[in-house]
Amino acid sequence: MRTAARSQVVVITGATGGVGRAVAREYARRAWGVALLARGSTGLEATAEEVRAAGCEALPVEVDVADEEQVSDAAEQVEQRLGPIDVWVNAAFTSVFAPFSQIAPEEFRRVVEVDLLGFVHGTRAALERMRPRDRGTIVQVGSALAYRGVPLQSAYCASKHAVQGFHESLRCELLHDRSGVRVTMVQLPAVNTPQFSWVLSRLPKHPQPLPPMFQPEVAARAVVHAADHPRRREYWCGGSTVATLIANALAPGVLDRYLARNGFAAQQTDAVSDPDRTANLWVPADGRSGHDHGARGVFDEESNTRSWQLWASQRHGALALAAIGAAALATAAVRQRKR
Repeated sequence: MRTAARSQVVVITGATGGVGRAVAREYARRAWGVALLARGSTGLEATAEEVRAAGCEALPVEVDVADEEQVSDAAEQVEQRLGPIDVWVNAAFTSVFAPFSQIAPEEFRRVVEVDLLGFVHGTRAALERMRPRDRGTIVQVGSALAYRGVPLQSAYCASKHAVQGFHESLRCELLHDRSGVRVTMVQLPAVNTPQFSWVLSRLPKHPQPLPPMFQPEVAARAVVHAADHPRRREYWCGGSTVATLIANALAPGVLDRYLARNGFAAQQTDAVSDPDRTANLWVPADGRSGHDHGARGVFDEESNTRSWQLWASQRHGALALAAIGAAALATAAVRQRKR
């Protein structure tokens, strides 16, 4: 548990599953105070027990991030119980897998309220407490889909695009103010999270991530690294993210046509979708079953446990120096042979 010296404090929204759950575990290993914000009580208690088992203080708070007042009240609880917030990670989200024409207006609105306004509310709550102290870091958990829309996920893609714009605008304002508060964003690849078993889906087959897939622990390491080094405006995690964003910048029309041909089948398995599956759009995924879903989804065998691109991204300075050194040695060797 916490000692007399103040441990650092992190707040994680969407902390009970997927990337948020994996991030909570990473900070628990660092002996931080960990505040867990999510809707489901079963998942919250399970995640809190994992944090406590690591010897850290956990504060589970049942919150719907779409409600600004709930988020603000949760932030106040965190500072009263754990102390000043050092890092705030926005990771909560929901989605609907369906063609746009099959998504009801209230469903689309709900996704935007969680995936965009939830980030806005979390950021506002963090800034209100960080700016007077002139320190702190906010990490927006994004996606390659913040730049590149795909079929069957129009509401999610719209929200992630909007978060990207919000992030850029806020970062400019903080730089203008010469603020000590930092904000950064992590663009993730397809991740093996439980969302594909609990999102509202109207697809005939079980939804899946666009391959290649990565385990949530890979994403969590990227998020924690970004929080440690928040001066960069954003981080890309996974070679597939890099390839997607470059292809979209160079030939977006070609990518449109490629996804039109392949994006529907690539986001579905061969298994027929269960018509009675639990959907977390309106209620938490553990609300009916009382089941803790954990960090990982059902695609363990297909998912990568490491990313060489992420490894290189975290060491780009050292790699650049090594490349310069190698070039210098090669030049010296050539000159030596010419003598």
